[in-house]
Amino acid sequence: MTKSTDNSLMALLGKKAGGTDTWTALAAKAPTHEPVEAKSPEKDAKLQQLLQRINSLTAPADPRKTASPTAAPKPATPEQTNTTVAGAVAVAEADPAMTDEFLPIEPPTVRDAGLTDSEVEALLLKFLLARGDLTGREMADQVRMPFVLVDSLLRQLKQDQLLIYRSSAPMNDYVYQLTDLGRERSRRYMEHCTYFGSAPVSLMDYILGITAQSLTKQHPSQEDLSRAFGDILVNQNMLRRLGPAINSGRGLFLYGSAGNGKTTIAERVTRAFGQYIWIPRAIGVDGEIIRLFDPVNHEECPLPQNTGLLDQSRLDRRWVRIRRPTIVVGGELTMDSLEVTLNRSTGISEAPLQLKSNCGTLVIDDFGRQKMSTDQLLNRWIVPLEKRYDYLNLPNGKKIQVPFDQLIVFSTNLEPKQLVDEAFLRRIPYKIEVLNPSEDEFRKLFEMMCPKLGFTYSTGPIDYLINKHYKSVNRPFRACQPRDLLLQVKNFCAYLKQQPELSPEFLDLAVENYFAVM
Repeated sequence: MTKSTDNSLMALLGKKAGGTDTWTALAAKAPTHEPVEAKSPEKDAKLQQLLQRINSLTAPADPRKTASPTAAPKPATPEQTNTTVAGAVAVAEADPAMTDEFLPIEPPTVRDAGLTDSEVEALLLKFLLARGDLTGREMADQVRMPFVLVDSLLRQLKQDQLLIYRSSAPMNDYVYQLTDLGRERSRRYMEHCTYFGSAPVSLMDYILGITAQSLTKQHPSQEDLSRAFGDILVNQNMLRRLGPAINSGRGLFLYGSAGNGKTTIAERVTRAFGQYIWIPRAIGVDGEIIRLFDPVNHEECPLPQNTGLLDQSRLDRRWVRIRRPTIVVGGELTMDSLEVTLNRSTGISEAPLQLKSNCGTLVIDDFGRQKMSTDQLLNRWIVPLEKRYDYLNLPNGKKIQVPFDQLIVFSTNLEPKQLVDEAFLRRIPYKIEVLNPSEDEFRKLFEMMCPKLGFTYSTGPIDYLINKHYKSVNRPFRACQPRDLLLQVKNFCAYLKQQPELSPEFLDLAVENYFAVM
């Protein structure tokens, strides 16, 4: 063996010709890269907390608590788990509060979305029939499904001669058009139901989502209530009584004289809970579509788009992020509003009010003045208030069990015992009277409202108002009166084309108009 061959062999073994170990020499050298900054204990704790939240999101749910006897949740697949982790990290960067509750993750397959190919096919064909020529990505955006799933389904529909390629489109896409056979099938789908919006979420997934965001998991503190009622005047005694009632997540009565802010208090109760929740745009049950997202009662709050991580979060677009709902109904409430209603001309069902208000607050304002009797309403809800679930009848005759997870607030000017019997009062454990404001609180209300309505606050005119029009005639204070009287003065000043001004003459005129028949 030659000397050069020996040297080559020694080089392969990591030896130099002089006998020095090459790897030892390399290990002895100082690193040339920048030293990695050690993580602080605070960063490690935050990372550990985030990982625990992600694990809670990806853990299989207990079917005994959230599932019906005929359905059970599937364990998360490795692909779903990885997607959940990516989505949770992305949302945590943009909005850390979101990882506390629930995160809908894009389904990897149509089956994992709780749908069949036929259900998605019906939505696509009906959309094409209504709009004409469309690209695959436009149809995927319409049904809120991943393009990769819609694209494979569209190719299959082309093979079945229901679609044709009209032309090519950017990003490996095509413009599709219905064939005569496709138009005929689309019309048959339209006869059953004209809906071609977002693909529905299964009832099982909806139950799991509501359970994860349940009000029973929210425990507002004194700081939360102070923040929620920070823009109105509420005394500490009222907050102490409201705190336990809100924490219970059950029903409560707010009663007292008209104009003392019962509705205002009820509307702000929701602010004490988490700010946002996720709900499906529509729910699918055995081919029936129940529209849940209601722009009239729900305020959509999309995630911010100022970070690239959100583009990789792969959230399920069939769900919509909304502000935690507060739905207020008054004398217009009927029994039909509490049941699934079917529009027979379109074949689309609308969710009842209690389903739309899940994870939020449902305020029954002016309780006792509805078209139906109080007994009818209370008998309808006596079991849901106790068990926290409700049964709904679908148009096809099927009965389903759904969560009844909202804070029910009954606001009334009458005594609760005059409206309902003892059995129902037991199921509404909190009865809170909203009292008239004291004189100091009445003055404070004027002080708060004057800047909002363009007045300069002055104690002189307010002293004149209280002494002449309240104390001398023994008129009780009401929380709404400072705002109402100031509005009267403001409108009169606008009529005179002058700046709003507090004066005894203007206040006399406001009192004369406001209390004419009171």
